[in-house]
Amino acid sequence: MTAARPGGPHYRVEAADPAAHLFHVTLTVPQPQAGQRLSLPAWIPGSYLVREFARHLQRLAARQDGRPVTVQQLDKATWQVDCVPSSPLVLTYEVYAFDNSVRTAWLDSERGFFNGTSLCLRVHGQAQEPHELELVPPRAYPHWEAATGLEPLKTGKRGFGTYLAHDYDELVDCPVELGAFFSAEFRAGGVPHRLVISGATEALDTDRLVADMQKICETEIRFWHERRRPPFKSFLFMLNAVDDGYGGLEHRNSTALICSRRDLPRKGDGRMGEGYVTLLGLISHEYFHTWNVKRLRPAEFAHYDYRQENYSNLLWFFEGFTSYYDDLLLRRAGLIDDATYLKLLTKTCNQVLQTPGRELQSVAQASFDAWVKYYRQDENTANATVSYYTKGALVALCFDLTLRQEGHASLDDVMRALWQRCKAGPMAEADFTGVLKELGGRAFTRELAHWVHGTRELPLKELLEQHGISVMEEPAQLQQRLGVRVSETAQGVMLKNVLRGGSAEQAGFAANDEWVGVEVAGQGWRLGKLDDLMLYAGTHRKVTAIVSRDRRLLRLELTIPSAVTTWRLVLRDPTRAQTWFGPQG
Repeated sequence: MTAARPGGPHYRVEAADPAAHLFHVTLTVPQPQAGQRLSLPAWIPGSYLVREFARHLQRLAARQDGRPVTVQQLDKATWQVDCVPSSPLVLTYEVYAFDNSVRTAWLDSERGFFNGTSLCLRVHGQAQEPHELELVPPRAYPHWEAATGLEPLKTGKRGFGTYLAHDYDELVDCPVELGAFFSAEFRAGGVPHRLVISGATEALDTDRLVADMQKICETEIRFWHERRRPPFKSFLFMLNAVDDGYGGLEHRNSTALICSRRDLPRKGDGRMGEGYVTLLGLISHEYFHTWNVKRLRPAEFAHYDYRQENYSNLLWFFEGFTSYYDDLLLRRAGLIDDATYLKLLTKTCNQVLQTPGRELQSVAQASFDAWVKYYRQDENTANATVSYYTKGALVALCFDLTLRQEGHASLDDVMRALWQRCKAGPMAEADFTGVLKELGGRAFTRELAHWVHGTRELPLKELLEQHGISVMEEPAQLQQRLGVRVSETAQGVMLKNVLRGGSAEQAGFAANDEWVGVEVAGQGWRLGKLDDLMLYAGTHRKVTAIVSRDRRLLRLELTIPSAVTTWRLVLRDPTRAQTWFGPQG
């Protein structure tokens, strides 16, 4: 495919040195400003942490009319070039790429991947101009292919060549996958979709994976548009299968995913394993983001500032509500049954109920603090914060079940009405409250104050019971009873977290303690794993724990509580529940 060439910045990207993990970039600015400034983003939309991508950029040089010109660095990620506006400016630089995640860039002899935020310098004053991206086929790897959501200008059969982005935002919102990957295509909502997978084994059941993904896409397109087409001409899934990994990052017409190879479906095995359900939930989540955050988005994200944090109080809506619908739409697509859906919902409920930070931080605060708290977790995170993903999902559940209980509408109707009201664009909390009042028949001021901006417990049990779901309280696992989270290694039991208000905190345990042993009735025992505690304690509920802290052995008096419970959701009234999570939606 060919089209007229734009006059904006042109990026030529080469997988120059896979052994050194270096991409080589040549940036041509046809019409530079005098003293042209350039900068590299400090973060990538969808991942709310300043990651300082410029730390991987090296050997930056510039030429004009064939002669070197001076490049001066102004701050950590901004440069100024001593150039004149009369002729094209050519810059060359390298980017070190060795982060095998969905957020940055990777290059080795097996695979290449990058987001534009890691490789493409922003040309100040020209962000709204058309941009070209030229992908150069690596000579050492003639079997490699390229895949991206960008519009092709002039490309070959293997995907290498030149692509067009209508502005800088689009350029950096379309990641690129390189390598000898598996590729499959399907249609959903009348639109072509493509799946490329790197790192999978011969055991992969590609037919099953593609069929299940198609069901997810069809279900979500119908959710938003009923019989209309989705707001993109094509969609690309990029899946990187690794030994151990999980994650995804949404983009306007593509998504980058990472999963464990063990979670992929295998030929001859038709079971719906827990790992595969998790993978389908991830696919559902990132695809739902195509509408809810990439188009319908926080007003603060109408125009990204790539230099610094972009704060919003609404991640509870955009991430939390997406987390509510990711598993719910798997159920409506017929990919999981009622029992599996309730198991997933049970897990979400317990995750929130077992987080002491829910009593301290609201989901609106958690959204605003994502830059310094959610993405910088430490041993105290569970005590001081709440996840806007998990609690946000439960807030969505409460709104959905309340609306259904009162008989006016459902959260499905609210989401579609917001799409129309905001014209698939920037949204404020006032838009959400306005649609709630319009469709729900009343202002939800109290619920918003308590559920979103407050820290009161959500009315989960009451609402679930009203919709045919019984909440069973059962004895919690030992970690939760004690108020700890541990890792068990060959060296012993290591404490990762000590939860606020738990018996372990009251006894004096601290994060990073090594729990060496326990004394019961005058006898000492060494702990090999946490469950050994109950073997040695027997009927005793008070024991002496021996812990190592900074090489000092401490004796801590511990009480083992028995009244701590966890939830299990049970389907009591299938007919009533089906109106909520049944396939008909």
